[in-house]
Amino acid sequence: MNSFASPHTLTALPFPRRTDDLYSRIFDAILEQRIDAASRFTEESLAQMFSARRSDVRDVLTRLSHQQIIVLRTNHRPRVATLDHEQTRQTLHARRLTEITLIRLACQPSQPQDLKSLRALIESERHCTARGPAIRLSGDFHLRLAEMAGNTPLAHFLGSLVPLTSLAIAQFDTQLEDYCVWQVHLAMLEAVERRDAVAAVTLLSRHLDYLEGMLLNAESSISRNRVAG
Repeated sequence: MNSFASPHTLTALPFPRRTDDLYSRIFDAILEQRIDAASRFTEESLAQMFSARRSDVRDVLTRLSHQQIIVLRTNHRPRVATLDHEQTRQTLHARRLTEITLIRLACQPSQPQDLKSLRALIESERHCTARGPAIRLSGDFHLRLAEMAGNTPLAHFLGSLVPLTSLAIAQFDTQLEDYCVWQVHLAMLEAVERRDAVAAVTLLSRHLDYLEGMLLNAESSISRNRVAG
C-alpha cells in the first residue's frame, strides 16, 4: 500500500533527521487531501502552517520531490503530483517485482529488535483512525520490512515506489475500511518470523493484487465519470 513513506523511510541521505517529524506531518496532510494537486502553497506558507523553519520545509519538499510526490520547477510554485492510470500501473508492477524479492530475503534470520519494531508499528496501524497517518503507517511497514532484507539498492528502490502507492490511494479516494491492512501485515510478519518464504510471498502477492485491483478500478471509474460529465 501507502505509501505509503515515513520518518524511517529509505530515501537517500543527506536529508537531515531533524526534519523527520515535519516530513511526516506534511506527507500526512497530502494524504488527507488537506494539501492536494489544486493547492497553491509556497515554502513560506507551509512554514507558517506547520510552525516550522523555511529551510526545513525546503528540505522536506526536496525529499518529497525525490519520491515524485511533489513537483518542483524553477520559477514555479511547488505542487502535489497528479498520478495517471499508466503511471500507477507501472509503479505497482515495479513494486511487485521488487518487494517479492525483498520479502524472500527478509525471511532469513533477523534481529529480534527488528521484529519487535515491526510489531509495534502494526499495533500503531491497528489503533490509527486518521486516514493520512494510517496510509503512511501502512507504507512504513513495507519499507521497514525491506530494511530487514539486507539489500540496500532494492530497499531504496522500493522507497521510491511505496510513497507513490500511498499518494494513489489518497488521490483516487479508495476506501480501505473493509480491508484490515494491519491484519494482513501481521500475517506477513508471522510468516517472516517462521522463515516461511512461500507463505510470505503468497500473502504479499494477495495484498498487492488487492491494491492493484482497488487502485486501477478506482481510477478507471474516475476516468469514465469525467468523460460522462
